[in-house]
Amino acid sequence: MLIHNRKDAKILNTPQGSEIRPLMDRTVGPITQCSLAEETLPPGKTVPPHTHEVLEEIYYILSGSGVMTIGAESQEVGAGDAIYIPKNNVHTLTNTGDEVMKLLLVCGPAFYFEDHRVLATN
Repeated sequence: MLIHNRKDAKILNTPQGSEIRPLMDRTVGPITQCSLAEETLPPGKTVPPHTHEVLEEIYYILSGSGVMTIGAESQEVGAGDAIYIPKNNVHTLTNTGDEVMKLLLVCGPAFYFEDHRVLATN
């Protein structure tokens, strides 16, 4: 049995000021087919546009509100929303609220950095 507690997760600080905590992924065990992480995104901050060639992703919003963009489509999102992100789709999330946005990140297969491609912004 593999159990990994949030308090033991290594915090990854991103350039946009968010914190990502891998909760269950390749770094904690022999996991290859799925992964789970928690992200906190400060007000006014944006996850840079990026894509994954292999991974499918689901963002599940625990608290806060923002705008999710996948490809050319943007939509307001908030607590309780689950957003499916197909592979090979540029996506980004902006926290448009006044509080920290908390979300869960689910990937299949399990997240790995080599499949994370950030697009250049002007």
